[in-house]
Amino acid sequence: MDTLGIIGAVAMIMSGLTISIGSIAPALAEGRAVAQALSAIAQQPDEANTISRTLFVGLAMIESVAIYCFVVSLILIFANPFWNIAVSKMGG
Repeated sequence: MDTLGIIGAVAMIMSGLTISIGSIAPALAEGRAVAQALSAIAQQPDEANTISRTLFVGLAMIESVAIYCFVVSLILIFANPFWNIAVSKMGG
């Protein structure tokens, strides 16, 4: 396998790992956050508005991690900087 093939294979593998880990971890974190928020609302129904507002901010921050991982995965697939360097060094 030549250098371009290795760079392409590594980029695809790393892209897959990035999106898989980057989607599983935020999903687990969101589930835990919602469970804890519902438990807190059940214990303190008067504070439901405050807990809900804090929950939504936290969910947005957790979801941003998944979006960042998705963007990094797309960059590795479609705009890989190592690919252009390897092509230019090979004379292409």
